[in-house]
Amino acid sequence: RTKIRLFASNFRRAHSRLTRTITQQKIRALISAHRDRDTKKRDFHRLWITRINAVIREKGVSILQLLLNHKILAQIAILNKNCLYMISNKILDPLK
Repeated sequence: RTKIRLFASNFRRAHSRLTRTITQQKIRALISAHRDRDTKKRDFHRLWITRINAVIREKGVSILQLLLNHKILAQIAILNKNCLYMISNKILDPLK
């Protein structure tokens, strides 16, 4: 019981006092945590793609052949737009 109550120390009212409700809330909390980890990854991936598209549409750079990480490309797009253009030009030049 004490181990279970340590887990529920920040729950409110009966959820932190009664053993049966603590176990139910613990199960519910762990399920939500697992689900939200996947949602967080999905949301960040969507954010990175949006940032990359915003910079690309500004200059009309084609990025079809870039096989870099979306996270890295998004950081480059925000911090240094010229660097993103240089990367895309280096990749697209040999294709012409």
